[in-house]
Amino acid sequence: MTAIGQNIKRFREELEMSQQELAIKIRVGTATIDKYESGVQTPDTQTILKISTVLDIPVSELMQQESHI
Repeated sequence: MTAIGQNIKRFREELEMSQQELAIKIRVGTATIDKYESGVQTPDTQTILKISTVLDIPVSELMQQESHI
């Protein structure tokens, strides 16, 4: 799983939003959200901006690698 995929899933779940709800809001298929979250596919820049807007988080936070302290 990619860092961005993990972050999309984590922030989406924190908002108690389903993959389907996120897919509808950014106008992609539910399977596409699943591919992003599993790391099979990486969203393009425009899609990353849409996801950050819908999840109400900065792009930098969405792209951030998880730190293991």
